[in-house]
Amino acid sequence: MNPGYRKCAVLAAILAVVAIVSPLSVRSEDRANDVRTARVPGTMKVIKAQSGSDGAIHIVGDTDDGPQYVISRDGGKTFGTPIPIVDSAARKPGLKFIVWDLAVGGDGRVHVALGTNAWQLKLPKEEWGFYYAALAPGAKAFTPVRNINHKPSEGFSIATGERGAVVATFLAGKIYTMTSRDGGATFSEPAEADASWNPCKCCTTSTAFGTDGRLALLYREETNNDRDIWLALLDPSGKGTPVRTRISAAPWKVAACPMTYFTIAPAPGGCIAAWPTKGQIYFARIDKDGAVLPPGEIKTPGTNGMRTGVIALGASNGTTLIAWKNNDTLGWQLYDAKGQPQGSPGKVQSAGSGAAGVALANGKFVLFP
Repeated sequence: MNPGYRKCAVLAAILAVVAIVSPLSVRSEDRANDVRTARVPGTMKVIKAQSGSDGAIHIVGDTDDGPQYVISRDGGKTFGTPIPIVDSAARKPGLKFIVWDLAVGGDGRVHVALGTNAWQLKLPKEEWGFYYAALAPGAKAFTPVRNINHKPSEGFSIATGERGAVVATFLAGKIYTMTSRDGGATFSEPAEADASWNPCKCCTTSTAFGTDGRLALLYREETNNDRDIWLALLDPSGKGTPVRTRISAAPWKVAACPMTYFTIAPAPGGCIAAWPTKGQIYFARIDKDGAVLPPGEIKTPGTNGMRTGVIALGASNGTTLIAWKNNDTLGWQLYDAKGQPQGSPGKVQSAGSGAAGVALANGKFVLFP
């Protein structure tokens, strides 16, 4: 073979390999660049963010002056004027309100779940409850904060469904739900989800509505000290039997509540859940009937501590972003539709214990440290 021809052939082969490999590398790197961070002005320690049906991003968090709300209508590039969530009439000397959860209805109404330090102040036990406030579309102030369950409780979460449905969920020894059919104006009496369930008393709950109208509820069991993560699908009307599935695979046997936070969020075709086991963050994609999709439980590079935030976000193109908070650092990892990591983990300094972000309509993500 002519030496010059042989050199050309070798070069062509190398270029062919590069042509095959480079697009994959570029696509992976491009996906990694699909995550950006945006800081909310001021001193808010962001707890939760959620997009409304119009694309506006609603954000809630804690400040030294109490819980506040802020909105962004341009994907987190600029922010509106912060609005206090707690009205002046609800404030008492020494009483502190903290944000637990946020849900945005299809009509743009904002619903916020709050807790207090009433137990530390040794106030009457009926004041150790689930506090709720709402912001109507276009309103300049939240409704007066009100105690909706009047009992010692925690692990508060809130979710919105169709036709004004709002479900408030909490822990009080067992798991309870309260349902509103009028956009949060009134709530039903607390109803126990299932008497056989035995939740970790000092962890939390996380809820989201599926496209079929059922409520997806994530919680941690403590039966036999096996601290597994379970997903339950409930009919908010109380009809039918809940469907319950253990979704965590890595074992965690400990004779004490680990005091962890976890999350479930809607995703195309079902939902995504993320949780810690022995401080390590895992996630799984779940179909609409509660079954874990292949490849099953996925271990992330993330770690967290007691009562620190973790979020799972699913984009319309099938990508998933998992983010976690640990030691005043917000970390994250992006995954493709098959659960494979895309790019390297990211991190940024972030005060507080919350982790918050949203998936944008264009398939990208924004986090709020």
